[in-house]
Parts: sequence; C-alpha cells; structure tokens
Amino acid sequence: MATEQPFLPVLLGSDMNAYGMARAFYEAYGIKPLVLGRSHLTATQDSHIINFEEIDRLNEQDVFAPALAKVAKKYSDKKLLLLACGDDYAKLIIKNKPALQEHFTVPYIDESLMDEILLKENFYKMCDKYDFKYPGTATVTADNYENFTPPFDYPIILKASNSVEYWACKFPGKKKVFVAHDEAEKTAILKAIYSSTYQDTMIIQEFIPGDDSYMRVLNAYVGKDGKVKLMCLGNPILEEHSPEGIGSYAAIVTTYDKELMDRVRFFLEDIGYTGFANFDMKYDMRDKQYKLFEINLRNGRSSYYVTASGHNLMKYVADDHMLNIEQEVTYVQDKHLWMIIPKGVLFKYASNEKLKLEAKKLIREGKYTNSLYFNQDMNAKRWVKLTLNNLNYYRKYKKYFNNKGLSE
Repeated sequence: MATEQPFLPVLLGSDMNAYGMARAFYEAYGIKPLVLGRSHLTATQDSHIINFEEIDRLNEQDVFAPALAKVAKKYSDKKLLLLACGDDYAKLIIKNKPALQEHFTVPYIDESLMDEILLKENFYKMCDKYDFKYPGTATVTADNYENFTPPFDYPIILKASNSVEYWACKFPGKKKVFVAHDEAEKTAILKAIYSSTYQDTMIIQEFIPGDDSYMRVLNAYVGKDGKVKLMCLGNPILEEHSPEGIGSYAAIVTTYDKELMDRVRFFLEDIGYTGFANFDMKYDMRDKQYKLFEINLRNGRSSYYVTASGHNLMKYVADDHMLNIEQEVTYVQDKHLWMIIPKGVLFKYASNEKLKLEAKKLIREGKYTNSLYFNQDMNAKRWVKLTLNNLNYYRKYKKYFNNKGLSE
C-alpha cells in the first residue's frame, strides 16, 4: 500500500540495484519511487512498488538533461530526490549538477572532486596520502601495447579504464575483467580488445591471491553536513562468474572492522565528500593489508545488503535531505546474509568453509535476504521471471565458474 509523502525519489537505472533501492524506500516510507531507465530489466519488471518510465539513450548527455527537466516539470508538486543506480548515471548527475539542482535535490559531490577520485593517477595519489594500499598498477594504450611488459609478476588483471566506451564495443570473448597468466595470453587479450572500437587506456594490475571471500565491500553514507552517518562492511562469499558479471557480488555476509571504518571515515570527511560512497577492496594475505581497487560515487550494486542488515540505506539519504532529521554515526555490526543467487549455487561454488558455516547459521536463524524476492511485491508474472532467473544461475555457474580466485 503506497503512502503519500512530500517527496519522490527518482532513480536512474533499472537493474537489481534500482530494485533494492526502490524496495528500501518502499519499506521505509511506503513510497513508490519513479524509476527511469533505457530498458526494463528483469529485476524491476512486473513490480508494484515502482513506477517505471523508459527513456531511450538516457545515459547520453544530449538526452539526459532535457529528459530530466521534463520529469521535473511533470512532478513539480513534489520535492524530488535524484539518485543514480550505476556509474554512468552518477557521472552524468555530477556533470550536470548545477542545472539539476534547480529542480532536484542532488546528494552528490562536485565535478572537481569527482575528477580527483575517478582519474586513476589522482586516485592513487590520494591513496598514498591517506595510507590506503592498492594493487600494483600500470596502464597500456593502443599505441604501446605490443611492446608492453608488466612491472609485476603474472598472473595479471586487465580491465578497461573507460567503462562507458568499453561496454559499447564488441569483440569475441569479451569479458568485464580479464586475467592473463603469461605474456602470450596478455598479448592475445590486448590485441582482441584493440581490434575493436575500444581505443582508450587499459588498466593492468597485479593479481592479489585468494578466492572471492578475500574481497570486501564497504558502503558509506555521508550527510549534507559532511559527516559520515552510516558505514557497513560486507564480506562477499561468492561473486558472479559470467563474462558480463565478473566482479559483481552474488552473496555477502556483513562483517565489522572498526579500524578500517575509522580510516575510511576520516578520509571521506577530510576530502569534503558527501552522499553515498562504495569501496571495493581485497585482503592480501601476503602482507595482511586491504588493497583498495576503487571508490564508486554511488551506493554499490549489492548495497541492499546494508538495508537487509536492519539499517535502511535509503532512509539515511531521505531523512537527511528530505525530512531534515538529524543522524548520529552508525557502524553496522548486525550479522546478515544477502544474496541474489539460489542457496544451492552458493553452497556448491563458495569455497570458504568458515563463511559457508556462518551463512548456513544465518539462514537457520532467518537472517538472510534475497533483495529481488519481496513478499509485498510478488505476483505470478514476477515470480515466474525470478524463478527462471534463479535457475539460470545454475547454468551460468556450471559453464563459467573456475575456483582459482581470479576475480577482480
């Protein structure tokens, strides 16, 4: 049952993150967010808790600004809270922030700070300043890849620097992230990529050993006063392993590390950050340090794990910006299991026995959530689609899974 509120969340994107965010708003306020996307993906289809509008080419600058101006006009009786569900939309919001602020509340940083965080060379300077470790990293271009020798040992990770351009290109064997075990494999991968329309920089990183459970994900919300209000650390048990899904988390148990949270909190407050931030890192058993991969300027794709633990992430941004409710800082310590895969897939393919035992205990205690399965938003059509989607995970893991810890 939708409840009337003085504000309306406007979510950009239609994936599982959009659904998790919409579900969080519905659970907190009984509100149906407006979801804008280029196409209607399974996660948000046949849902009664969102209002969906399809806008072709919404992720392109010439369409983006006029489309949002039109939306603002249509819903001018509400206070509009604009939120991105993916990187491309977060960047567009930040680039257009001054114009958007005429119609929307825009809880994002300014473009100058975005450039510091997103440009790899600037980002690593920031890491050095705040004493965050990161994997050995080099870059390669279309001009020099044939003579490139990585400055660290194999295996190495290869990923595109420009994700927007990379998703637009096509070539055989394309993956989100590649692993090369030797010189010949590295050359073959780079040759395939640069034979496509992608001609931008590639990031080359040293591979940090360890399976998916060595990853950590941290979601934070920083209030409009520049103070961190919420932090929640997740320990992935399993990632997706299909070519398009590599590096996306499939199951997470909440965990706690006060020292890490304190350091990230100091960093965010010191650089003048506001809004959602999402950190991906991996624990390196060789030197017992977390190695930071990147900061996303939005809540993570899997960030419903925070809400599932009992700390509604969307309530933080709306209470702060829409309802002006004061908030104290919270470091989440409540244990919960979040997943988007069937239990059968989780326990067959996850290799960390300790985390699997913890996951089974949480399931027995009823402390687990699949963010796509929401009892208050279930109908025959949606149930059939989600069930087929679930069965598809069995097929995908059987086809693509290898357990060499070659994620990220």
